[in-house]
Amino acid sequence: MPALFSALVPPDDVVEAVAETLGDPGDGLRWEPPERWHVTLAYYGPDDLDTRAAWLAERLAGRAGGAVRRGKAAAFPGGLWVTAAGDELTPPALAAGAGAEARPYVPHLTLARFPREEPGLAGRWTSALAGFTSRRWTATHAVLMTSEREPGGTRYRVARAFGLGDA
Repeated sequence: MPALFSALVPPDDVVEAVAETLGDPGDGLRWEPPERWHVTLAYYGPDDLDTRAAWLAERLAGRAGGAVRRGKAAAFPGGLWVTAAGDELTPPALAAGAGAEARPYVPHLTLARFPREEPGLAGRWTSALAGFTSRRWTATHAVLMTSEREPGGTRYRVARAFGLGDA
């Protein structure tokens, strides 16, 4: 059973702006390719796809899309990420319920991963991204994604898409 999470997919120009700010990332980190970037809203863990899709569709029904922008760069053990800020990013309806994490969740876009025992690898990049702010964009869709471990990494796939507001 795949792990499931809800996310927003940023527009191409926002992805390009982050990628341009990073420049040539070089070695040391395992970079996520920009075409896989997404803003994770809530993680549900292993769950039945159809059941979680119905659960999420009910909670997103009638929900307006909100303005989103890239927040601050940070690192957690093993990952470099940028937060995302916006009016509708952390509604309780997306994070609550069976399977959702109990701790407060920070919407984020994971850029790269690195060995947990080498946290200093991310310092250069949190500094490089410190002054960057993307344009505000309107989230018109939320997606339910699957995460499956495969040899060589993790594969993400959009399993369902849900329109927000007038989308």
